[in-house]
Amino acid sequence: MPKRQYKVVSLFSGAMGLDIGLESTGRFKTLAAVELRAPFCETIRANRDAGRTSSRKMKVYEGDIRELSAEQLMDDLGIKPGELDLLVGGPPCQSFSTTGRRGTVQDPRGTLLWDFLRFVEVLQPKFFLMENVRGLVSAAIRHRPIAERPDKGGAPLEADELPGSVLRKFVADLRASTAADYRMDVFEVNAVNYGAPQLRERVLFIGNRFGKVVEFPAPTHGQSDGLKPMSTLRDVIGGLHELSPTVLDFSPRKKSFLAQIPPGGNWRALPENLQKESMGKAWFAKGGRSGWWRRLSFDLPSPTILTMPNHASTALCHPEQLRALTLRECALIQEFPPAWTFCGTAQEQYAQVGNAVPTRLGLVAGQVLAHELDRVTAPAKIQKAGSLHDDNVRIVYLQSHVRTRKWFKKGQAVLWADGDGNADAHHTGPVTSRRVRSV
Repeated sequence: MPKRQYKVVSLFSGAMGLDIGLESTGRFKTLAAVELRAPFCETIRANRDAGRTSSRKMKVYEGDIRELSAEQLMDDLGIKPGELDLLVGGPPCQSFSTTGRRGTVQDPRGTLLWDFLRFVEVLQPKFFLMENVRGLVSAAIRHRPIAERPDKGGAPLEADELPGSVLRKFVADLRASTAADYRMDVFEVNAVNYGAPQLRERVLFIGNRFGKVVEFPAPTHGQSDGLKPMSTLRDVIGGLHELSPTVLDFSPRKKSFLAQIPPGGNWRALPENLQKESMGKAWFAKGGRSGWWRRLSFDLPSPTILTMPNHASTALCHPEQLRALTLRECALIQEFPPAWTFCGTAQEQYAQVGNAVPTRLGLVAGQVLAHELDRVTAPAKIQKAGSLHDDNVRIVYLQSHVRTRKWFKKGQAVLWADGDGNADAHHTGPVTSRRVRSV
């Protein structure tokens, strides 16, 4: 018998990477997508009208979510509180990223977490799925500059300056504002561990109003014994040939340095005088420099796909050709369907792809959620016993930090030679595969 399709509302939809993954299970139907940026909405409509989404009747709300009434959305969709099966979304995450200058909730974008919570409160979905960068787990409500912290002679941190205070506040408000008494589990995951051809860490928040303790599957792909081999860049773009590619390419100056980098190399392959010339002050920094003048390897997963692959410090240079990855290559690495259309300028299209959740994570999360929804919506006499209400919100680390190769060892650059054993260039397997702690 065909299995039931569950109703979904998508917030902060972007180019629908998460939604594509959910819908690929065959178990979810997206009723509405909410997105601020016009080109992104054009992308959603174009693919909806071409029949590439679960429904050609899906409503698209274009505009600021802070001005959208959750009650009006329910009226438009003809649903009542508690009838929606799943609310999904990824509030903008730049505020919480550890790679930039943290603003946390002092940045207005940080408050969009609470707009997601507002929709949970009003719609009362059976389950919700919220995704974000891993930095959200450790983010503070109020960020104190490093130079002013206690170990630098500053006063002790106040409660809202402590790591994790954003998440603790979100959990407290989730409990206080929702009469349905939601339970939530938090999973730190990496898309590459589930078969995606890309190293990409994300945090998934899964909440439900049934008191169920949800589990996310252990990694299926990796470097450890018993796991499937990781998918590689060659698997997705090795045989790709494009007649008229869309590409945000490197400047002639950047190409002059990249031309001297072999496949699998980065800035360390340059003579020291060119390293200093090309990197400026970054050459004297410690850590976080592996992306400078980086040329990719076909036999490894891709690094995280970004919104601009042509930056010197986060270069995504093709393994064999002297150019940045094309839009289509980036989309395939994110595992968008080959026919998926992107609208807007080249920069806007790259932004849609780079900001997306890998569809693979949507697929795996969708399988988990469909299983849980099947259990809670089954007739009472055939419902299977499961873990009941637990007030502790768990943070489950599932080997999200993955390093596939070495860049530097004993004072020498380490190159990755595709097709070789690369024994000296491999990183060893993970020390910790799973760890659970409470918020």
